[in-house]
Amino acid sequence: MEKNKILVVDDDAKLRELLTRYLDQQGYSVETLPDARDIDRKLARNRPDLLVLDVMMPGEDGLALVRRLRAQGEMIPVIMLTARGEDIDRILGLEMGADDYLPKPFNPRELTARIQSVLRRHLATPALTASHDENALIHFGEFCLNLGQRELRQNDKPITLTSAEFAVISVLATHPRRPLTREQLMEMALGKGNGESLDRSIDVHISRLRKALDSETAGPRYIQTVWGYGYVFVPDGQARE
Repeated sequence: MEKNKILVVDDDAKLRELLTRYLDQQGYSVETLPDARDIDRKLARNRPDLLVLDVMMPGEDGLALVRRLRAQGEMIPVIMLTARGEDIDRILGLEMGADDYLPKPFNPRELTARIQSVLRRHLATPALTASHDENALIHFGEFCLNLGQRELRQNDKPITLTSAEFAVISVLATHPRRPLTREQLMEMALGKGNGESLDRSIDVHISRLRKALDSETAGPRYIQTVWGYGYVFVPDGQARE
């Protein structure tokens, strides 16, 4: 069985060495870079399955790199490493298009768990209702969500989504008109719960999805806020009473 390839980009040489040894022991094929200068060449010649990317690096930093890659339509999964666990770094990373983040310092076992979760989301369809199979097409407005191909299209044009964003919209769309709490979305879409249930990442993913779905409207149509509760998917885009 071919190993998943992980590319670690971090200017801390000791951390790169530690993660190389540890992730290799966990069954991954690992390469590292000290900065982002050669990232485009790596993606073109020996494409990894996932990037582990430090926020604070010399030259092009992690946030700028993710923003550039996403703007180019590059949707390789990205886990960002944020110094001191600053909320602003985490939120900015998600807003730029990262799939997940991990504050430094961290236990390598936690990084492995995050890698497994992101790769699982990237390759598999999230939990569906009994009335939908993995090859279902869900139409709403000018959009079509293809669960089997993991693709969202608007008027037959593909919309770029991260694995986390696709997981969130899939869970919402397969539970139409059913309000879901942030905690439920964290668990059903991202496989996170308990201590992580109040994580603001759901709000950031929802915000990015709304920008994609409502770019030409004054407010959210399909993903509506249930105040004091969470979010609900409304396929016809009409305001709830």
